[in-house]
Amino acid sequence: MFWVLFLLLACAAAVASCARLCLTAVRAAAGERAGDPAGAGARVLPERELSLYETAFLAGGPGRVVDVTLVSMARARRLLLAHTGWVTVIDPVAGDAMERAVLGVIGPAGQTRTAPLRTATAAGDAVRALADGLVAAGLAVPDAVRVPFTGAVRQVRAAAVAVVVLGALATCTPSGGAQPPRTPVALWFALPLLLTLGCLVIARIEARAQLDRASPAGRRLLAARAAACDGLFAVAVRGLRAVDDPGLRSALPE
Repeated sequence: MFWVLFLLLACAAAVASCARLCLTAVRAAAGERAGDPAGAGARVLPERELSLYETAFLAGGPGRVVDVTLVSMARARRLLLAHTGWVTVIDPVAGDAMERAVLGVIGPAGQTRTAPLRTATAAGDAVRALADGLVAAGLAVPDAVRVPFTGAVRQVRAAAVAVVVLGALATCTPSGGAQPPRTPVALWFALPLLLTLGCLVIARIEARAQLDRASPAGRRLLAARAAACDGLFAVAVRGLRAVDDPGLRSALPE
């Protein structure tokens, strides 16, 4: 009966993670009603169009904004992006706040590694100001709502994996001469596994507003922009796979 201990651990992990997810979803819904982001989004004028960086943020987050900026500067011959993982400044003149942020991270040396540059710029003030503006306009979900919910979803996923592992251990554990249970051990572990998987499905279907960066109003504008986009806007919507230059794609691995 040693497998019962594994079952108790699996049930505890499943119940605790699902309870946290439900509690986080309730708090997120309450905060959303208090802040009324949906109402703010409803006040956005129909003719409102997303800028390039706004489109990139709503479609892919801070990292997408940085990638669009780097691709734009590389196409304008202001940066050289090498497939070896280095970025070199060619023309240190910035056209907007995002380009100034990139050049500021690179610094006076004029050259830096690509990966740290992308990470530092994505966490910088320029991207944070862009995100704050979208939240204020009701087009983006605040991090205070999205981050805790995303963490709770990750915990439920980890609990589902733990249930599978504990179930495998319980199945492989010798009974030590005791009479085997009438119900197969694996079936007992199916209960906490179904609980975690069910919570993940419900979270994906019913709580998309907390999982996505774009609010419902932001998704509507993003869909309108994605319906007809090319050039840098295609990169903003679809990511680096929309870059038609193989050299740039190899210099910016996803």
